[in-house]
Amino acid sequence: METISPLVGEAGVSIEAFADEQTTAQEMFEQGKEMFTWIPHGYIKYPTTTEGLRAAQMSVRQSMRVNMTLCFSQQQAAAVYAATKGTKPPVYVSPFVGRLDDTGQNGMDVVRNIKRMFAQGDGHVLVLAASLRSVEHLLYCFALECELVTVPAKILEQWAQMNFPMPDKQFQYKSSGKPIPYEELNPEQPWESFDVQHELTRKGIEKFAADYRATLSRTA
Repeated sequence: METISPLVGEAGVSIEAFADEQTTAQEMFEQGKEMFTWIPHGYIKYPTTTEGLRAAQMSVRQSMRVNMTLCFSQQQAAAVYAATKGTKPPVYVSPFVGRLDDTGQNGMDVVRNIKRMFAQGDGHVLVLAASLRSVEHLLYCFALECELVTVPAKILEQWAQMNFPMPDKQFQYKSSGKPIPYEELNPEQPWESFDVQHELTRKGIEKFAADYRATLSRTA
């Protein structure tokens, strides 16, 4: 992190707090406070769960930057907006496209729906499109004007081999996945009013916790 941080400047580096299904908001927040001191432009990553949102709410009250990860629905993104309202530093929400695609859905629909919902807001939550799997995903993120994306190196290499095309007005993203319809939500409502439960979020937390523990066991 200390090596990468100067390279990206104010764009920031995300630092993920450990969380499994038993981790409380207070425990995440205590980790986040320590991690936030590590580099000048850190973003603390919390899962988009009830406890993660509580930790985010506590964090932004301390002027900490946060990135809400493992987001798979518009409802979760609305809760992120509501829970972090009033913060000055930007908040990121990270919808995971590829993992939705893996279940036969059109993951990019969630990104599109979130951007549409946030268009009427105050701009304090930015979209970091994650788990991109193709150049088409990347181009559609550009077309939707996502603020950040996380992209595997092989996708960037493919884009470079295509001479870095950008989407024009005729660009259309096509997916064989099941469409995810837009929901008429009001993110100005209390965040607790939104359904933040999602099976893919639960599975993502399980995988993260298992990988974390496996890494610790290898270095012990």
